[in-house]
Amino acid sequence: MMEKLVFLDYETLRFAWWVLLGLLLIGFAIMDGFDLGVAAVLPLVARRDIERRVVLETIEPVWEGNQVWLILGAGAVFAAWPALYAVAFSGFYVAMFLALVALILRPVGFGFRNKIENPLWRGVWDWALVVAGVVPAFVFGVAFGNLFQGLPFRFDETMRITYEGGFLDLLNPFGIICGGLALVMMVMHGSVYLGMKTDGAVQHRAAMVAGAAGFLMILLFAAGGLYIAYGVDGFVVTGGIDPAGPSNPLLKTVERLHEGWLSNFAGQAWEYHKQVFFGDYIGHGWELVLPLLGFLGALVAPQLVRFGKGGLAFIASSLSLFGIIATAGVALFPFLMPSSLDLKSSLTVWDASSSRLTLFIMLVAAVLFLPAIVVYTGFVFRVLRGKVTLQQVKDHESGY
Repeated sequence: MMEKLVFLDYETLRFAWWVLLGLLLIGFAIMDGFDLGVAAVLPLVARRDIERRVVLETIEPVWEGNQVWLILGAGAVFAAWPALYAVAFSGFYVAMFLALVALILRPVGFGFRNKIENPLWRGVWDWALVVAGVVPAFVFGVAFGNLFQGLPFRFDETMRITYEGGFLDLLNPFGIICGGLALVMMVMHGSVYLGMKTDGAVQHRAAMVAGAAGFLMILLFAAGGLYIAYGVDGFVVTGGIDPAGPSNPLLKTVERLHEGWLSNFAGQAWEYHKQVFFGDYIGHGWELVLPLLGFLGALVAPQLVRFGKGGLAFIASSLSLFGIIATAGVALFPFLMPSSLDLKSSLTVWDASSSRLTLFIMLVAAVLFLPAIVVYTGFVFRVLRGKVTLQQVKDHESGY
C-alpha cells in the first residue's frame, strides 16, 4: 500500500523530515530559548533578592516542559538521521558535555536556591543559573556556525567514522560570531518575555536589555552573512546524488566554491521548495523574507516592550528567531553536516537518512503527537497567563 502513496515516496519523506527537524530546532529556540535568556540576564534585570525571585518565578513553572523540544529534536536526529547523530555526538562531544552540564545546573539551581535565606548561598545559585543560560546558548551557536565551515570527519569504505578535530578548533572567528549571535538571540527573547511577564523596575530593565541585545543581534547577523558571503567557501553537490537513492554519502561528488552558500540559499533550496510545494506560485527572491524577518523582529520587539505590548513583542521576537534559524537552514540545504576533511563524506538530506519505512512510521507519530504537544503547551501558557508581581511573591512567601 505504501508504494501507492506517491506523495510519501522516499524523496518526499526525506525532505519532510528535514523540514520537521528545522521546526523542532526552531521550537526549541523559541520555547526553551526564553528561559535560557531569562536566566542569562538575571543579574542585569533584578538587583534585589525579591526581584530575582520574581524573575525566576516567571520561568519555574514552564522551563521543564519547554525542554521537550530539545528532547524531540535530539530524538528526531537519532531516528531520522543516524549518521548525523553519530558524527555530531562524536565531533561535538566536549561541546555537548559542557552544554549538558550547564543544563543540569538549572534544576539544581531552582531546587537549592531558596533552601537557605543567606545572600551568599543565593548569590552562588543565581550565578549557577546564569551559567546554565549562557553556556548552552553559546555552545549551540558555535556548533551550528561550524557547519558552514565543514567539520574534519570522513567515512571509510565500511562507513566507519574518523573525526580529526578538537573542541578548541570549534572556537574559530566565525564559530564565535555564531555563538555570540545565538547568545544575544536568547538574551533578547528572554528579556522580551520578562517584559511581558513582569512590571515596574524589572520590566523597565528588561526592556533596556532587550533593546541592547536586539541591536547586537542585527550587527552579528549582518556580520555572519557577510562572513558567509566573502569569508567562507560553500559546499555544493556536483554529481552522484539521488534524492531517492541509498543512504551512502560516498556515492556523490562535492566541491567547495566561493559564495557557494549564497547560491544554495538563492538557488537550489528554493527551486526544490517551489517544485515540491508551490509550483509556479512563488517567484525568485521570496527567500529574502527569512533574513528580513530576522532583522525586523530584532528591531521591533524591544520597541513593543517599551510601549507595553508584551504579547506582540514576544511574537515579533519569536519571528526574529524563526527568520534567523530558517535562513541558516535554507542556506545549508541539502547539507546536514559538510566535511572539510573529505568532501564526499559530507552528509546531506538525500544520503544520511534512515529507511523509508522508518521515516514513514516516525512521520505518522509526529503528525499524531506533535499537535497534541503544541495544544497542551498553549493550554499551560493560557493557565499561567498574566504578570508575576512583587506582591504575588510576598503573598506566596506568607502562605496566602
